Amino acid sequence: MTATTRLQHGHRQGAPAGAPPGRTPPGPSLWATPGLLRKLAVDRLALMTTAARYGDAVRLRIGPRSLYFFNHPDHAKHVLADNSANYHKGIGLMQAKRALGDGLLTSEGELWREQRRTVQPAFQNRRIALQAGAVAAEAAALVGRLRAREGRGPVDVLREMTGLTLGVLGRTLLDADLGPFRSLGHAFETVQDQAMFEMVSQGMVPTWVPLPKQLRFRRARAELQRVVDRLVADRSTCPAGGDDALSRLIVSAREEADPRVGRKRLRDELVTLLLAGHETTASTLGWTFHLLDRHPEVRDRVRAEARDVLGDRLPEYEDLHLLRYTAMVVEEAIRLYPPVWILTRQALQDDEIGGYHVPAGSDVLVCPYTLHRHPAFWDAPERFDPGRFDPERRDDRPRYAYIPFGAGPRFCVGNHLGMMEAVFVVAMVARDLRLTGLPGHAVVPEPMLSLRVRGGLPMTVHPASRDWRAESRG
Repeated sequence: MTATTRLQHGHRQGAPAGAPPGRTPPGPSLWATPGLLRKLAVDRLALMTTAARYGDAVRLRIGPRSLYFFNHPDHAKHVLADNSANYHKGIGLMQAKRALGDGLLTSEGELWREQRRTVQPAFQNRRIALQAGAVAAEAAALVGRLRAREGRGPVDVLREMTGLTLGVLGRTLLDADLGPFRSLGHAFETVQDQAMFEMVSQGMVPTWVPLPKQLRFRRARAELQRVVDRLVADRSTCPAGGDDALSRLIVSAREEADPRVGRKRLRDELVTLLLAGHETTASTLGWTFHLLDRHPEVRDRVRAEARDVLGDRLPEYEDLHLLRYTAMVVEEAIRLYPPVWILTRQALQDDEIGGYHVPAGSDVLVCPYTLHRHPAFWDAPERFDPGRFDPERRDDRPRYAYIPFGAGPRFCVGNHLGMMEAVFVVAMVARDLRLTGLPGHAVVPEPMLSLRVRGGLPMTVHPASRDWRAESRG
């Protein structure tokens, strides 16, 4: 869609709000509050999609609170980058602190800056390039596990991807084998459930109340602390020159004047790293294989590219720029199903966004899920079309129309590792195997801390034809 066409669609379809300064954004009436509360509890994507129908700036009154929803690239740029100092993490993540503590995902201010400085070197491109062999080896092990399931009934692909991403995380960032800690995936599911419960209940239910959900959460939190303590104990000595994230976190914790504070920080940061380091990429891979199954012509192109570039060998870092179409597929998958589906903030001081007044203390929402579907910036936004990301295709789409890794100072530190991991895995699995969804099984998004597939992703495993053209004809 050209810029001229966008202007012809008017403000609702693309131009930032031109409202007089100080106005309150439009939105549903107070009578809609019960329905909004229900959607907040059980269908958060529907809540955001409903909000987007009102315009690019919307106020949602939910009980005593007002949520300010902004759905234009200029708004996202203002909140996440230009005036980011005025915004701290908001609804959902504030409540998640009871589940995750003060790790990189939930901390603020100087504590967050210190945490970011500590782990940032472990994510530098030069170091990530050296980890390509470990990523490829984990991907090859995944292919082997999947191949062993050929003709043996469905396998939960999402569970397999979770195991893969935990393996990659252990080898690349922690220099540790996470294989013995098979309970991690289930524990993190429980933690996410609790974080969403905290958001909906506004943290008004103490964790000691013996609700079944809270009892499961307490067990999961104890398990995560056990895993973290074991990882630290196994690293009994931490060389000063260690460049992995675990080494850096241990050294940083030892520098705390109060050992108890240091131990708590180390636990919080490791739990957050374990969650964020595997969950988003596992979700991305699950959605990508679901989309490839739904679009066999795209799957065949990915297979052809993988065989042309890789042959039968493992990928190397230099192959990333050659697996261009595969990367386009991954980018389109995270456009439709961004793992970080919503970015919540709280305004510290009064602000003005797109001509609308935002009072201090307000909850502000920027939703990549709806922004990535904005009809002013994406032709046929519900269509799966990897060609949108062809580097040779010229498009005047604003930079902040696509923010799968966030933006501004809190841009995802692990985006480069996550993309390399996703591209390698998609290429290697598609090269050798064909994953097919179960007939009649509904694949439904579940918006938790990440946008995962509800109830897993059962698929059957088949060998890929050595002649992809014959397979596509058949």
